[in-house]
Amino acid sequence: MCGFLFMGVADLADEEVIESLELIQHRGPDDAQFVRDALGNDFCFQRLSIMDLSVLGRQPFELNGKRLMCNGEVYNFTQLRKFLETKGYHFTGNSDCEVLIPLFETQGIENMVKMLDAEFALILVDENTNEVFAARDPFGIRPLFYGYAKKTGKICFASEAKALIKNCHDVAPFPPGYYYAAGEFHLYHDISKVDVIVEEPLAEISGHIRRKLERAVKKRLHADAPMGYLLSGGLDSSLVCAIAARELEQPIKTFAIGMETDPIDLKYAKEVADFLKSEHTEVIMTKEDVLENLREVIYHLETWDITTIRASIGMYMICKYIHENTELKVLMTGEVSDEMFGYKYTDFAPSASEFQMEAAKRVRELYMYDVLRADRCLAANSLEARVPFADLDFAKYVMSINPERKLNTYNKGKYLLRHAFEGTELLPDEILFREKAAFSDAVGHSMVDYLKAYAEEKYSDEDLAQAPIKYPTHTPFTKESLMYRDIFEEFYPGYDGWIKDFWMPNKAWVGEEVNDPSARVLSNYGESGK
Repeated sequence: MCGFLFMGVADLADEEVIESLELIQHRGPDDAQFVRDALGNDFCFQRLSIMDLSVLGRQPFELNGKRLMCNGEVYNFTQLRKFLETKGYHFTGNSDCEVLIPLFETQGIENMVKMLDAEFALILVDENTNEVFAARDPFGIRPLFYGYAKKTGKICFASEAKALIKNCHDVAPFPPGYYYAAGEFHLYHDISKVDVIVEEPLAEISGHIRRKLERAVKKRLHADAPMGYLLSGGLDSSLVCAIAARELEQPIKTFAIGMETDPIDLKYAKEVADFLKSEHTEVIMTKEDVLENLREVIYHLETWDITTIRASIGMYMICKYIHENTELKVLMTGEVSDEMFGYKYTDFAPSASEFQMEAAKRVRELYMYDVLRADRCLAANSLEARVPFADLDFAKYVMSINPERKLNTYNKGKYLLRHAFEGTELLPDEILFREKAAFSDAVGHSMVDYLKAYAEEKYSDEDLAQAPIKYPTHTPFTKESLMYRDIFEEFYPGYDGWIKDFWMPNKAWVGEEVNDPSARVLSNYGESGK
């Protein structure tokens, strides 16, 4: 991950800008750049060197009076470079982001972003016209916030909100799939929208899923920095690891984490790692680790959501271990599958149309939950996440599959994804078809139990009863959620609107009495926690 801060004519002293930039130094500790252009805009970039490790990959890029900063990976940059070379452009380095200004010059902002097969957040200024442009990828894999300078009212951008809140007002997440131009936000790609529903035989569906996911993983293997893999032993991460292991000549490096007392993931991850013959590392987490890192995790996440915080603790700890004990800079992860193929609670979907609407909602909101978690946990530890299930071609196809096919009529959740690799020997079928607990449960049920017990010690029943008065919006409804909200407000007072709501299963399906996001509370949890 890289990180950037753009202060649009904010009239700040250099030290004020640098102070804000240092708040996101963790995103890119390899290099720092601070450039003030002729218009008075401040371009600040913290680099995590992944592609073109030389100074030729240093940002911001400048060409013909235009400056650009991008936190991202452009997977089709080779094709775009060849296209732009036919237009007379010559490239000095091997950075994938070097194609962006030439692409903007030839195509304009809207066509430019529509041509990108990428995970990105970018800001571009044309000094010739005094125009400011910004854009974010359709899933929101890469974070982007905007606000308005307190002194001048000019728009500003940053990779994380913490870099803006001191000097800006009305700080908010930049919406995924949008670009900013001429002072307005424009939707260019709604990843949740399906124009045509595809009905095909199961064999054809399976073939498309398999080939598209394989391509998604393969294109993400290209990096000039060393790469590792997060492996929980569940379906999604196991598939990503298995495809990568088949493509690469050397054994891949896999990592799993679990509580010291009751880890669920570790045994399954080791089984997969043994099958793949990976260089596997197990990280053990204690009660003290959980409680001691809670505040830091919430600070990095910039959220008060229960399930995001729970799931982030294990992910943050494993990334911290990787950062402190290895030379790895890039991690492949398994996020974004559940939103499209279904969670445990989507077994209760009453109809295919309801399933499709729920999937669309989850995909649109990913940037506030699982995608946010993956980015911040890795970036906090100077690591970059690559997310094959968020591949645009793969996601477009999966979202278009007749939702009736995605209902759990097979007595097995996410059957289409499992069946796509059945009999391929990529993974044993017993791994492909094994039920898996959610990550916040699977690191060990004790982790959430410790957090709940800690909240019980800190808060009384009266404290919880006063929560609606203290927090009239997004009101905490358990002592645990009150604890998270209090910590969040210490860092980011008044900014609870960054997240739409608590992530919860659809209560219309599972019952209004469900007041915990864990799949453990669902009647179909079954073998998931064993």
